Amino acid sequence: MGDMAQAALDSFSPATRGWFAGAFSAPTAAQEGAWRAIGAGSDVLVVAPTGSGKTLAAFLASLDALASAPPPAEPKKRCRVLYVSPLKALAVDVERNLRSPLTGIRQESVRLGLPEPDITVGIRSGDTPPAERRSIANRPPDILITTPESLFLMLTSSAREALAGVETVILDEVHAVAGTKRGAHLALSLERLDELLARPARRIGLSATVRPVEEVARYLSPRRRVEIVQPPSGKRFDLSVVVPVEDMGELGGSPVQEGDTGEKPSIWPQVEEKIADLVQAHRSTIVFANSRRLAERLCNRLNEIAYERSTGEPLPEHHSPAELMAEAGAAKGAPAVLARAHHGSVSKEQRAQVEEDLKAGRLPAVVATSSLELGIDMGAVDLVVQVESPPSVASGLQRVGRAGHQVGAVSTGIVFPKYRGDLVQAAVVTERMRSGAIEALRVPANPLDVLAQQVVAMAAMDTWDVEELLGLVRRAAPFAALPESAFTAVLDMLAGRYPSDAFAELRPRLVWDRVAHTVTGRPGAQRLAVTSGGTIPDRGLFGVFLAGGDSGKGGGRRVGELDEEMVYESRVGDVFTLGTTSWRIEDITRDRVLVTPAPGGAGAAAVLEGRPAGPPPGTGPGARRVPPRGRLAPAKGRRGPAVRRRAGRLGGVQCAELPRRAEAGLRPCPR
Repeated sequence: MGDMAQAALDSFSPATRGWFAGAFSAPTAAQEGAWRAIGAGSDVLVVAPTGSGKTLAAFLASLDALASAPPPAEPKKRCRVLYVSPLKALAVDVERNLRSPLTGIRQESVRLGLPEPDITVGIRSGDTPPAERRSIANRPPDILITTPESLFLMLTSSAREALAGVETVILDEVHAVAGTKRGAHLALSLERLDELLARPARRIGLSATVRPVEEVARYLSPRRRVEIVQPPSGKRFDLSVVVPVEDMGELGGSPVQEGDTGEKPSIWPQVEEKIADLVQAHRSTIVFANSRRLAERLCNRLNEIAYERSTGEPLPEHHSPAELMAEAGAAKGAPAVLARAHHGSVSKEQRAQVEEDLKAGRLPAVVATSSLELGIDMGAVDLVVQVESPPSVASGLQRVGRAGHQVGAVSTGIVFPKYRGDLVQAAVVTERMRSGAIEALRVPANPLDVLAQQVVAMAAMDTWDVEELLGLVRRAAPFAALPESAFTAVLDMLAGRYPSDAFAELRPRLVWDRVAHTVTGRPGAQRLAVTSGGTIPDRGLFGVFLAGGDSGKGGGRRVGELDEEMVYESRVGDVFTLGTTSWRIEDITRDRVLVTPAPGGAGAAAVLEGRPAGPPPGTGPGARRVPPRGRLAPAKGRRGPAVRRRAGRLGGVQCAELPRRAEAGLRPCPR
């Protein structure tokens, strides 16, 4: 261990130093820089690729401080570290990964004859049962792991008293929220949190490679100096775009000619077989899809292929053909021997089981959406497969980074485009991933809908002076330049001063005393805030629960979600597949579906709607610089006509598809 690495560890207690020296050979560059900056007392932004040890870099200093000092005498102020994750799955993963250092520091303290630390960790998210939420509010843990929406709910209820002792806030994957309205919502929640504290909490931000880094630092802490830790990246990627057919121009989507039988060739059989080959050739694989529907279809089909290969018997004819991969169809639900699905519509328990099986090597592959995109440690994943072009360059790097998620490891990723336009986009995004040319991030300025939500929530909890309220709002980076006229207009609207009689039926949410210059919430404002808060749109999903539980609570264990379109078209007795498991509908209530297991039963695949993303921002210029022909060849030494005829501009490829899509009755833009 070098002198600089040793100096970075010198600020820790003997127990923490002993555990780290026994567990690791040396700290990474990101960890060294983060610990020096944290020791200096400033806010810190750590920018490093996935697999650089960022989470431990942020947590170890806090764990050492918690282990070295006794808990506060007042139980309500015991929570001193708040970790905010944009994903529930990431929050669970972090809690799991904290067990090793907590156990190691405890054992090292006992070995050295030091007092044994008792550090507690809790999770507060949408999956947390009500009993645990009450326990967290009454007896806060030392470290609370939560999400932006759950933090907002805590601040808008009596549970905010459990946050009164927070000293450090860790924002993980800050790049995923900083440029969105969700990030603006979180920024106001953090300012509300600081308002509760005796002094503002230190903020530590963790981010993958982002551009420009100064914009993320401004978002993290706009009023204080932020120490940016961004060591040179040594992360290596092995990326390729694979076209499993000779000519993509002959695939389905072309107009049916006179005399044709209506049978159209499809790329899906080749894609499925190739992915199955890759999965069986590697120890552990994650397959990413851009929608939940595609993830379910592809997962079922991979298991069916594995069944056919292992038994040598073809599946019955009523199974869905490959060309119906992205459409509604039947799915047998073959034994999940090769892959399992992982997305937001799968229950918390099933997601946790899938993650554990993949880490332990019991499951060869997982077909996932963005639920596994951010910095979740999935163990020794050998390969990442992306079906369809990644939603963005940054997203592609995050997804491929799940493979080789260790310091110094190479991340291997393969992209399978679906059609010719997707081929060009995949080539451009992959080339930009190689060069690290990720999209520029911009913090949204003055999203007034987010402001209105937070103002109602704040006024529902306390009576605010208008000037003090405006000052708090302007402390958040997205609202730093908020005009007073816009702020006044929002208060006017919330207080019932509408521009027209057409809005007369809308109920005011605030009382604005223009003489005393105060605002306070009307009755029902708090309930409205906690039931309608956040920026994640309501997707109209029905919860799926096991039948036979407490009928007063609407069933037993939650197994997932279904789109309301499918629920509307379903009847009691129907069988569907969700998460590679077949379920029989026993009852449909106002907001949930009660089911029982139906092993081996044939049924409709779950309908999970998702809006397809458009081309990643900034890829237009790259599409005019399509890589050399050989790099896009379907196979070595062989180039199909579609590749030879590729246009010099992305628009040319799109225009070539317009007549075919118009005649097929499809929208002009395939994306």
